[in-house]
Amino acid sequence: MSTPTLAGPTPATGLAHDYLDIDSLLTPDEIALRARVRGFVDERIRPHVAEWFEAAHFPRELVTEMGSLGLLGMHLHGYGCAGRSAVDYGLAALELEAGDSGIRTFVSVQGSLAMSAIHRFGSDEHKQHWLPGMATGELIGCFGLTEPGAGSDPGSMTTHAVRDGDGPQADWVLTGAKRWIGLASIADVAVIWARTAHGIRGFVVPTDTPGFSATPITAKLSMRTSIQCDIALDGVRLPADAVLPDVTGLTGPFSCLNEARYGILWGALGAARDAYETALAYALERRQFAEPIAAFQLTQQKLVDMALEIQKGQLVALQTGRLKDAGRLRPEQISFGKLNNVREAIAVCHQARTVLGGNGITGEYSPLRHANNLESVRTYEGTDEIHTLIMGRALTGIPSFQARR
Repeated sequence: MSTPTLAGPTPATGLAHDYLDIDSLLTPDEIALRARVRGFVDERIRPHVAEWFEAAHFPRELVTEMGSLGLLGMHLHGYGCAGRSAVDYGLAALELEAGDSGIRTFVSVQGSLAMSAIHRFGSDEHKQHWLPGMATGELIGCFGLTEPGAGSDPGSMTTHAVRDGDGPQADWVLTGAKRWIGLASIADVAVIWARTAHGIRGFVVPTDTPGFSATPITAKLSMRTSIQCDIALDGVRLPADAVLPDVTGLTGPFSCLNEARYGILWGALGAARDAYETALAYALERRQFAEPIAAFQLTQQKLVDMALEIQKGQLVALQTGRLKDAGRLRPEQISFGKLNNVREAIAVCHQARTVLGGNGITGEYSPLRHANNLESVRTYEGTDEIHTLIMGRALTGIPSFQARR
């Protein structure tokens, strides 16, 4: 006896893409912003991203276009920034990363790291000089915290800044090295964190300053549409007012990292959604044993598992964004979202690749590219282990970042 076919919704109804009707939780303005960014990704990124990834090319021509869309420092107010909500920023990050993690990373480094540091901790002169041009994309910034020997433990940095002379107007001289610094080789300004006699301080460093050099890291297997660099600081001389005046210690860079982590917990879902939608479309078209592979139980299980994790992750992201907009978001809640959503997004992309079979290892399809990119996303702005320990400290009240003896 044959099994009757039950009538039910097709993917065209939208159920396949928004099973829980999460769109009903968004405002019309949020949906309109998302549509604008999605249209930009469909027109300017999707047709070319496989080539860019293969060639390890960052499409610099997109920078001013993203500026004109208000995507650079979009969560900041004043100085030409869009002043959008945290949820708006998250939705934009999701759509950009549906195109490619490298493009979303540019927006994160520019806006959440470099611009946020200047906006939050810089002098009025710093803000007026740098932020308007960075908001339009005419100027590019980078953020130098990580070092060759100091990744998850930035407090062990060896880059240092000393005063050359006495008095408040004495120059600063920076010496040291930074690694894995996004955009450094094309940046106009770098925010560099360095150890001083009075604690860790941030410095606004024009990249044409003598002694500053940035070398792109090549032969990457991930984030190939993005730029990461080694920075050398060889006696970089800066005026006294180059220091960010309103912060001392790791509170400054950590607050910027939390801005970037927030964007990541949304962005990773874009990569996952694109991988899932690619797998779903393929499964409905690809025929084996005289049936579309979407008719097979194991394929349906894979699609269901992907949809579950994407939709749960979207609820996590949206609630995190609403908390942020309400001024009630705690750092450990950002860690919750970054840890969960990136980890599950990688699993979704790997699962989507299996639906594509051998075709899934080619550049024609996105899931494996997304999975490779997400391995970097998983590592930067706090590894899984660091975010686990941040949550563990919040749950138990016991910090365990150092090995106990």
